Formats: sequence, structure tokens, C-alpha cells
Amino acid sequence: MLLLAVDTATPAVTVALHDGESVLAESDQVDARRHGELLIPSVDRVLAEAGLKLDAITGIVVGVGPGPYTGLRVGLVTASTFAAVLGVPVHGLCTLDGLAYAAGTAGIEGPFTVATDARRKEVYWARYEDPRTRVGEPAVDRPADIAEEVAGLPAVGQGALLYPEVFPDARGPEHQSAAALASLAAERLAAGAEFLPPTPLYLRRPDAQVPKNYKVVTPQ
Repeated sequence: MLLLAVDTATPAVTVALHDGESVLAESDQVDARRHGELLIPSVDRVLAEAGLKLDAITGIVVGVGPGPYTGLRVGLVTASTFAAVLGVPVHGLCTLDGLAYAAGTAGIEGPFTVATDARRKEVYWARYEDPRTRVGEPAVDRPADIAEEVAGLPAVGQGALLYPEVFPDARGPEHQSAAALASLAAERLAAGAEFLPPTPLYLRRPDAQVPKNYKVVTPQ
């Protein structure tokens, strides 16, 4: 088994290689505006570090979000393209699940909350019983609207750090890690668990909208 994991659903452009037992190489860069520029060079870098070629990959793991529209699609399109070219499966995982798994490696056992920045003064969030067990589905809300639901719980992720009045016990990791995502995927593959399709989990409509009641000009 050789998994290539990528995630661009958050400001982190993160890539990792996993052989089913451990992480062979990883690259993490935080730049919310350069997902498209940084992802492919990051893939090249982790392959070179591991001394491997792309055709050695047996599966692709990709974070499906939730996340902002443009950045999220970079990772998903890249993962699906690699999978199609190589003829290997692509396994989707919730980005918040990857952060939760990373929280476990950092010593947080649960219960806890994962929250990432959704912009518009909102967060993408979910509650977890432990690093591998999410409670319910991910959601997007204003922090003040979920204060009672997350009260008293530790929280990880950039969203938690941005709103300390709602998440007073905010901790690291702040950003997504493809190494954690790959490790979680390897566990789930070994257990025969199901994965999400490689389609974006937006949770809300994109900013760009087709204007209503616009004037149609037809040729004479």
C-alpha cells in the first residue's frame, strides 16, 4: 500500500505519503491564496523525499471539506486527476476528521470540538467523542450561535483560535495535516470502512450567484 494524501480545504496546503504502516514524507504550507501554485510542487517534494515515483501510488486520499469553494476544489480536482491517470481508487475523508485524528496524536482524547475558519465570521465545526468518532454531521455556524453546544469542551483548529470568547480552551493543531489524514485512511482501509466520494462538502452556497431579473439582450 502506498497512499498519497492531499488536503486544500483550509489555508494549509498539505501532502503526505503513507505506506500503510507509517508516514514516509510530508509537506505542510499555510497560504490561503496559493493552493493552486503550491500543491503540485508539494507532491513532487514528498515523492522525491521518499525516493518514489508517482506511478508507485496505489491509492489517493483527499480531504473533501468542509471548506471555501476555490481552495477546496484544487485538492479534489488534483486527487481525482491523479486517480484517473494512475487507475487507482480515490478515498474521500472529512477534513474535520483529519484534524480530530491529529488532535489525538497531540494528546487530546475527547470529547472535544474541531472548528475551522469558514470566513464571513463563521466556522465549520463538529463535535467528537474521541479522535476517531464524530458526533453528527459537520455544520457551518456563527460561533455565538453554537456557544452552548461547545461549552466546556476543548477545541482545536484555526476557527477555535479565532473566537476565544466561544472556545476558551482552544488548542493545537491549528491547521490540517495530510499525514494525519493518511494515517486515518490507512486505519479505515485496514478495517474495511467506507469512504466519502471525492466531491466537495461546501455546507453553503458559493459567494458568486447568477443575478436575478437581469435584462436579456437578444439579437435583432
